[in-house]
Amino acid sequence: MLELEDNLLVLKELNEKIKFIRESMKIDSLISELKKLEDESMQEGFWDDIGHSNKVFSKINSLKRKIQSCTNLEEECSGLMEFNELLQLEFDDSLYKDLVEKTKKLEDDIEKTQIYVLFSGKYDSNNCIVTMHPGAGGTESQDWVEMLYRMYSKWASSNGYTIKELDYLAGDEAGIKSVSFLVSGEYAYGYLKGESGVHRLVRISPFDSGGRRHTSFASVEVLPEIDDDVEVEINSDDIRVDTYRASGAGGQHINKTDSAVRITHIPTNIVVTCQSERSQTMNKETAMKMLRSKLVDLKEKENEKKMNSLKGEQKDIAWGSQIRSYVFCPYTLVKDHRTNYEVGNIQAVMDGDINEFLLAYLKSLI
Repeated sequence: MLELEDNLLVLKELNEKIKFIRESMKIDSLISELKKLEDESMQEGFWDDIGHSNKVFSKINSLKRKIQSCTNLEEECSGLMEFNELLQLEFDDSLYKDLVEKTKKLEDDIEKTQIYVLFSGKYDSNNCIVTMHPGAGGTESQDWVEMLYRMYSKWASSNGYTIKELDYLAGDEAGIKSVSFLVSGEYAYGYLKGESGVHRLVRISPFDSGGRRHTSFASVEVLPEIDDDVEVEINSDDIRVDTYRASGAGGQHINKTDSAVRITHIPTNIVVTCQSERSQTMNKETAMKMLRSKLVDLKEKENEKKMNSLKGEQKDIAWGSQIRSYVFCPYTLVKDHRTNYEVGNIQAVMDGDINEFLLAYLKSLI
């Protein structure tokens, strides 16, 4: 039948995409690497260094997931092609509908897997540290930072990522003055690195009794979490460590001792803080990881500047600097270059396509 022939053509196209994915992900090389790591894990004395052992097993699990994802696609496509051929011999309408649904699901799975092919950056598979600050707009911007924090938190929980708060400073009246958090999960940095920049919000202000339209700005900085095995030279004479009492709900001794840590890297004037852990030692360890990430990022940006200034000029957290605009306010729909969306009773206009982070946030409001 014509429908089955069309579906078979679709499956053949999907099969070619799977082959491309296999070649792009270098599955054969990954299988060889997996075999070496598994052999290493069987060696005597492997567990003498727990830190190294955990990293090896984490790498093994990551490789297994990548290999299995490609293998599953190959097996599913092969099974559907056989299913398609059987229906050509003896057609059944209900089975044909099932075939079409499974073909569509396979197509969606392939699109998701293709994203991993794009994650070819050095640190794309790492966890990431996200830091947000308000810009022009006062309390409005601080409230906007809190909205962004919730937006990324909702996206993370919906996609199997975990968030650990590293540093939090509440706003004077509302919102957040600054917040840093760790997003843990495979390819967390690959997914979130495109969010780095200035975000602009336009809405009817809940803090304005006149109900006027306000514009707010917030900066989002996304850095990969750098492992200890990455060589980053940090001279102890170049850093200043300050301790202070952690803010927040407290409990135990967390607000009764100087457990929070602030580290200043004097040559670059980079400042990192951490107050999420219960001990000063653990906070210092986490803060050093944050500093290491920032120094690696700074070094790579300097290299980019040497290569035709890829980074461009540093922009203020204000008008004209935004990478994305979010418009929440009553308006008349106009057909132009912008894209209009409506989720529940909330409407949004954005310069370009809606992103999955905002969509997760909008759905959380209804």
